[in-house]
Amino acid sequence: MVNLVMKELKLGVSPFFYVLPFLTGALMLIPGWLYFLVTLYFCFITIPNMFAGYKTQNDLIFTSMMPVTKRDIVKARISVIVILELMHIVVAMLYGIISLRLYPNLIYYFFKPSWGFWGLSFIMLALFNLVFISMYYKTAYKYGAATVIAITVAMLFAGGAEWLGIQNSVVFDIFKGAESGNLALHLPILIIGIAIFALLTIIAYYIAIKRFQKVEL
Repeated sequence: MVNLVMKELKLGVSPFFYVLPFLTGALMLIPGWLYFLVTLYFCFITIPNMFAGYKTQNDLIFTSMMPVTKRDIVKARISVIVILELMHIVVAMLYGIISLRLYPNLIYYFFKPSWGFWGLSFIMLALFNLVFISMYYKTAYKYGAATVIAITVAMLFAGGAEWLGIQNSVVFDIFKGAESGNLALHLPILIIGIAIFALLTIIAYYIAIKRFQKVEL
């Protein structure tokens, strides 16, 4: 299993995708920007290009010729997705901390990069994983429709959260106003977000295994 993950990381993922989190994460330094987009760039750029590479290289056929089970193939691929997602969020968090230090008195129209915001970002990626992974493993080959629908779901979540932040005074205070620096309030949101991310990704994993077992290689 470990060797299969290493194969994915070395052969299946372009080195550019290890650099990308540092490039997109730097957008956190733009004052008052729409920071959900920083995490969404993983969905916009990394996933479609990575899976296009898998398809072009006939990676599925190559991997299926190895002495591994379908369950291991799914587990390794999802592990790589999660590793890259965590890279994007952790690097963006670091940039976000710098941004807060650079602009301590900034008035935010969109969500402030608080700990609670990152909890919402984990939920957004959880929804993306659930839709994309579940749909992709119907064929384990066609990624286009799965990518489009998963991105749409993630964008709707981000847009809905931002809309609530404008329309609802309580949400505004938590994520942009007086309570945006309240760790006692934001850390539970972060923990809940991480828990939802783990739960939905695990659910997607089991759905993917069930569907991939029916795919003829």
